[in-house]
Amino acid sequence: MQAETPTLTHVARLANVSENTVSRVIRNKGSIAEETRKRVLDAIGALGYVPNRAAGSLASSASLIIGVILPSLSNIVFPEVLRGIHAGLSGTPYQPMIGVTDYDPDKEQQLVSSLLAWQPTALITTGFEHTNTARRMLENSRIRIAELMDIDSTPIDLAVGLSHRAAGRATAEHLAQRGYTRIGYVGHDWVADRRARARYDGLCEGLQARGLSLVVETRHEGGSSTLAGRDTLAALLADGAAVDAVAFSNDDMAVGGFMHCLSAGIDVPERLALFGFNGLEIGQALPKPLSTILSNRFLIGKTAVEALLESVPRPPEPEIIDTGFSIIEGATA
Repeated sequence: MQAETPTLTHVARLANVSENTVSRVIRNKGSIAEETRKRVLDAIGALGYVPNRAAGSLASSASLIIGVILPSLSNIVFPEVLRGIHAGLSGTPYQPMIGVTDYDPDKEQQLVSSLLAWQPTALITTGFEHTNTARRMLENSRIRIAELMDIDSTPIDLAVGLSHRAAGRATAEHLAQRGYTRIGYVGHDWVADRRARARYDGLCEGLQARGLSLVVETRHEGGSSTLAGRDTLAALLADGAAVDAVAFSNDDMAVGGFMHCLSAGIDVPERLALFGFNGLEIGQALPKPLSTILSNRFLIGKTAVEALLESVPRPPEPEIIDTGFSIIEGATA
């Protein structure tokens, strides 16, 4: 049985204050003792309470909102997901309300609270990693919730995407089938990008199944970028690593690695094979098109919206939709 949606009354009771005090804390109005404010905010977090910003507006207006929370709009992956969402909403009366987290879970929590306060019909997030408070808010909301890009865990409601562990295993299979045995890995920060870690784990599993393992690996401490890929591969090779292929955490990093090979006179793939992930256009525009895995980003966004609007309210059991992936053979591995 689904838990009762927490109300302002529940917050007041848990914080041992009046409902008026809770309302003033939420609206940040009036003078309130800091200790009282903290008790109220702690109670809100513990219960996953979301104030209703749409209470004074028409229900029909509030019902036309689809909340969308993405980690980034500077990374081309997520604008393509957003294009799919817009395509899925085309011809419907629904409009997206968009927030960007910059990969910060606390910022996602704030956005979840803000968007849910407008009583949207559905809310779309990225991945399964949420703060405990954000998860309670999403679970308690009773609206449709889609978690995109990943299907390797159990969703709150609906997951649409691909298995990143399977994509990592497919990378290992592709490289092993082409005779590469001294395989290295160049990646970026796993704290912000857990899906990159899942692909790494799948890569290691796939290599182990073929009696292989990574001979060397290194990661850039920050986010992915072409500059990070260039410099991280350069550092790996400067240490004298004897590798015949490198799997990168994504295409941004792999394109940077290709640029290093160009500047250093390293023949690709004759001397060093390169393999990415995402199937970005920039990788296919290289002098030698990048060998990589295509994630169906547009399809993920479009499929998620269509599935959410097809069944309202939330079904009793969570659902997973696998949009799959495919290998772009390219010319670099």
